[in-house]
Amino acid sequence: MTFLMEIDKLKSILRQSPNLTENRRENDAEHSWHLATMAVLLAEYAEDPTIDVLSAVKMILIHDIVEIDAGDTFVYDVAANADKREREEKAADRIFNLLPSDQAHEIRALWEEFEANQSPASNFANALDRLHPMMLNYTSRGRGWAVHGITSRQVMERNKTMQNGAPILWRYASACVADAVKEGFLPE
Repeated sequence: MTFLMEIDKLKSILRQSPNLTENRRENDAEHSWHLATMAVLLAEYAEDPTIDVLSAVKMILIHDIVEIDAGDTFVYDVAANADKREREEKAADRIFNLLPSDQAHEIRALWEEFEANQSPASNFANALDRLHPMMLNYTSRGRGWAVHGITSRQVMERNKTMQNGAPILWRYASACVADAVKEGFLPE
């Protein structure tokens, strides 16, 4: 119960991506829920269509829990990303150990698998984690990108690993980026 109450704090961790229905940024809980739903609905587009969807959903639901302590690190902020892993490891030690040891081990292993991005399920989960903010920014006509002066080159470079977990979704995302440039709300 302590762990379950602790992770309620995800609702107060703001991300840089826009919420589409309100003029505000989304929070980590909204992001995780949306990604989990995407995993269920888009599993057929995984590089490996036989992936363990439940495993991907579990990774998605826990991957940002460490941000309760470490904060959300903006993906395009080079300086903030320098010590991200260290901050997140420390957070994982504290937060996951609120669970009984068997569950703490399982959840930590799933978090590590997501971070390693080497299994078919983690490749797919990571692809969705990259697709989601791209979709929000594209749909909001670049609202989150514009705040930070993000370019199409940055978006493409940051997200190209999507092709490892969901090449069809990467092609879709790439087309959205090209359209955003053409429409003038994402500079080259």
